[in-house]
Amino acid sequence: MKAIYNSLLQSISEEKKSLAVLIDPDKMGVEMASGFIKKVNQSIATHIFVGGSTVNDTATEVLVIEIKTHTTLPVVLFPGDVSQITNHADAILFLSLISGDNPEYLIGKHVRAVSKLRDSLLEVIPTGYLLIENGKQTAVEKVTQTKPLSRGSVQKIVDTAIAGELLGMKLIYLEAGSGALQPVTSEIISFVKQELNMPLIVGGGIRTKQQLEDAYKSGADLVVIGTAFENDEAFFDELKK
Repeated sequence: MKAIYNSLLQSISEEKKSLAVLIDPDKMGVEMASGFIKKVNQSIATHIFVGGSTVNDTATEVLVIEIKTHTTLPVVLFPGDVSQITNHADAILFLSLISGDNPEYLIGKHVRAVSKLRDSLLEVIPTGYLLIENGKQTAVEKVTQTKPLSRGSVQKIVDTAIAGELLGMKLIYLEAGSGALQPVTSEIISFVKQELNMPLIVGGGIRTKQQLEDAYKSGADLVVIGTAFENDEAFFDELKK
């Protein structure tokens, strides 16, 4: 079953852009979910991503269960660790940090995840994850003990993304990181998209509608916004249906 991935492909074929709202269980308590998801439902969001770099073991599952009672949007796990896997979500981005050289985040944690995924109904979507320099150290960098790709090394970023495609990934995710000072540049998005033959996700540092539109125009098929909504829920007002 590849309902969510195929739906994304269908949207791309119809030239429709997608938007995911990223919810970090460490930053949102269950009691806050109802009001927040109501605003998500009224927005142009097409997906809800749930995950974070460091999350308490049970927090993700509890929050996902609550979210699912308030929305029909697909809930996709964006896990920072095996402990964040829950069968109550609809899908999981099976992230491989191909921009780094830490074997734990290239394959190690994935092996440990198999016991949880073997009998799961989660739609598993192999995703090449590239961390891009944004002007400050991010939680991803700290947790994974890897360095982001330099914003100036556009060709290396492109080649890394294409390597992910050749390895069989189904999505490429360009990530500036949570709370990034600068989002992934239009130049990087454009050059990657020109050579890529699969959906492109872009996230990190997008705080305005103009930055969102710039990412779409440059080639992003799905944009992920998290911190902007955490810091200012009024941003939803700019993105109503």
